[in-house]
Amino acid sequence: MTIKEMTNLKKEMGLSYQDIADMSGVPLGTVQKVFTGVTTSPRRSTIEALTRMFEKEKKRTGYEYFRHMDFDAVEESAAYGSSAVKIDSYENKTLDDYLALPEGTRIELIDGTFYDMAAPTFVHQRIGLMISYVFESFINENGGPCITSVAPTDVQLDCDDKTMVQPDVLVVCDRDKIIKARVVGAPDLIVEVLSGGNWIHDTVRKLAKYRNAGVREYWIVVPEDKKVLVYTFAESPDAVTYSFDDKVPVGIWDGKCIVDFHDIYDKISFLMDE
Repeated sequence: MTIKEMTNLKKEMGLSYQDIADMSGVPLGTVQKVFTGVTTSPRRSTIEALTRMFEKEKKRTGYEYFRHMDFDAVEESAAYGSSAVKIDSYENKTLDDYLALPEGTRIELIDGTFYDMAAPTFVHQRIGLMISYVFESFINENGGPCITSVAPTDVQLDCDDKTMVQPDVLVVCDRDKIIKARVVGAPDLIVEVLSGGNWIHDTVRKLAKYRNAGVREYWIVVPEDKKVLVYTFAESPDAVTYSFDDKVPVGIWDGKCIVDFHDIYDKISFLMDE
């Protein structure tokens, strides 16, 4: 893999120099010199380590499925945003700043930075609602403590004042994590449905946050490719890939609950074919 190819991947995946250093084992100073052009002829071992890291990250995040999407200005949105609400800065924010936003503002707070959320499409909303209906029906029929919810539901993921996310669909089985205003702590299962330019946010940034926070299972639904990526973090760092022809088992319920994506697709195909 060439340095130019890796530089493009760095931008497209939204990775910082520190991220690359941590994942590749290459010293931070060396990473900076390679990507800024200070070092024009890196050692072979450095290139090999960086190549292995990027190839692994491409596989882990499902990059090949998403690379054709429009990701221009994704990184700009992290720093400057596109919200209709005038915000002086998107960095160094806390829970107080988030709660002070006007009601209905579509923004998430991750590690002290605001990130705009694109308005969901009708297809996006329908998929999320149909998945949540399957979850809700299973809970109603089988009992137990689990509760499902859909966006916009605030989730104070790390129980600190630096992160507040709004997953498309979530399931919480520890009711002590639920207060009137929000969920405090990691849900057991999260589903995100990709829309337009949000693939980096959901497949890289939030994937890492959900894994580190203790989410047990994470689904990424990709309507454009008719794919579902299912991460069961305790079993593997990699996703199991399903198509919209498949019935996807829910791991947190030992596969006893099944989401039939063929059935879901039948109900939205008239919109997908436009």
